Amino acid sequence: MPAQKRIPLEDLMVAMDVVDTLRHREIMVDRELGAVERREKLVEKLREIYASQGIKVTDEMLEVGVRALEEERFVFTPAPDTFSTWLATLYVKRDRWLKPLLTILGVFVAAGTFYYVTSVRPVQVEKANLPVEIKKTYVELVNKSADNKATNIANTLHDEAKNALENDDITLAKEKLEALTALLQNLKQSYTVQIVQGAGKRSGIWRVPPGSSYGKNYYIIVEAVNVQGKNVHVQMRNEENDEIASVNEWGIRVDEETFNRVAKDKADDGIIQDRVVGVKNTGYLLPLYTVSTTGASITKW
Repeated sequence: MPAQKRIPLEDLMVAMDVVDTLRHREIMVDRELGAVERREKLVEKLREIYASQGIKVTDEMLEVGVRALEEERFVFTPAPDTFSTWLATLYVKRDRWLKPLLTILGVFVAAGTFYYVTSVRPVQVEKANLPVEIKKTYVELVNKSADNKATNIANTLHDEAKNALENDDITLAKEKLEALTALLQNLKQSYTVQIVQGAGKRSGIWRVPPGSSYGKNYYIIVEAVNVQGKNVHVQMRNEENDEIASVNEWGIRVDEETFNRVAKDKADDGIIQDRVVGVKNTGYLLPLYTVSTTGASITKW
């Protein structure tokens, strides 16, 4: 197969210029010429145009240009609208949309990371640590307890916490852990229970029992004092509403005789001589009282 004749670059540029000239003059030529004389007239027309501009173009180059126009050799034909074309166009114009897109993505990533770190991750960590904390608190509590009632309460709370975890009820499991923790803190406490006295302080009160129109419940008002002589808060259940409250003063229900003896002791000189009425030892749930009492308490009056 014979080698294809290579056209010099200078001639190729002339041919392209001829085609460009023809494109700008073609409508006028179409109006003037018929189909048969078209090629010859185009060549003649081009020769005149270039001559008027002082440009020397050979007939061969004019023929090449006319032929190139007919073959649409230098005509750009846009690619059809396909998905591949759209992707190519998108890639070419990436400098227009890539930076804004990356900025938007960066904002979303930052927001997502912030939400994960501040909301999701803490919950995951808490959920993972919850069984460990429940078990740890329960074991410490049982080891600390010297009170069968406290141990039974701990067993019940522990079972309820495990059931809550098995049912994926994290809120309930946390509540049971809080109850175990409060019980453990109670068992760790040791203090002396003494009757309150001083200016403006009431050392005893009586109340009509809820739901009754007659009768009286007698209470002496006491406080908890640790070995350093400081008043401490303790968890006490109010028998009138069955609510547990953290208090530094509460009333213990006593019989009328004990109530009157304390009142008499305070009445003679304003000072109660025998103020200590109980001791709370480590490992026990409630104080051991030295006065006649049902163990029932009130926390408000």
